[in-house]
Amino acid sequence: MEIILVRHGESTANAGGVLAGRDDSVELTVTGRTQVREARDLIPELTGDSPAAVFSSPIRRCLMTADELMRPDGSVDASRADPQSAPAARTVLEELSEVHYGEWTGRRIRDLLKEPLWETVRSTPSRARFPGGESLAEVAVRSRAALESACEQAHERGAKAAILVSHGDVIKMMLAHALGMEVDSFQRIAVAPASVSRLVVGKTGSVPPMTVTMLGATARGRRAQARRPGGGR
Repeated sequence: MEIILVRHGESTANAGGVLAGRDDSVELTVTGRTQVREARDLIPELTGDSPAAVFSSPIRRCLMTADELMRPDGSVDASRADPQSAPAARTVLEELSEVHYGEWTGRRIRDLLKEPLWETVRSTPSRARFPGGESLAEVAVRSRAALESACEQAHERGAKAAILVSHGDVIKMMLAHALGMEVDSFQRIAVAPASVSRLVVGKTGSVPPMTVTMLGATARGRRAQARRPGGGR
């Protein structure tokens, strides 16, 4: 089973330097929509002609991203749904939701940098709990649950690939799990808006159980690499 992880495109909160959290009024910017269209072009390289099951966080900016990926002029065969009803073919997974940042939601990043908890979030995230929200250890648990649920549902539908649209920290947790990293190391991973990562899940009993074959790629990054001498290899 192939798992494609896609972070939502640039949002109005990203552009404004605000921690959006679960604020469902936040949407994609024009730049964000462009990023997602470019990311859509990467997916056929990873899934080939295999039908894919699409799963999304319930937060608006991810739903917008998933729907853009599934547009009729795009690359995702979402169970061959009629173009007019393609969004209905995506499945919302609560486990893919953004971190519940509690009282930090809606605050400017530059102000949060002054909070003592920020250093804990960066250096020992396993000990971090957001005031009035969830802990990053809890995010790690539900991110693993999201991977398992998506794989099971995709398999039941006869899909060979699962596309998961989620948020930065949640995707980083899934990648850390696939790489066998502890929660305290997940901040070493970076995933830009509309970046694409790829996991391959082996058969039961495989060692390792998952392999990361692409991490945080963007369409613009791939084009830049191809322009470098030897970059197209």
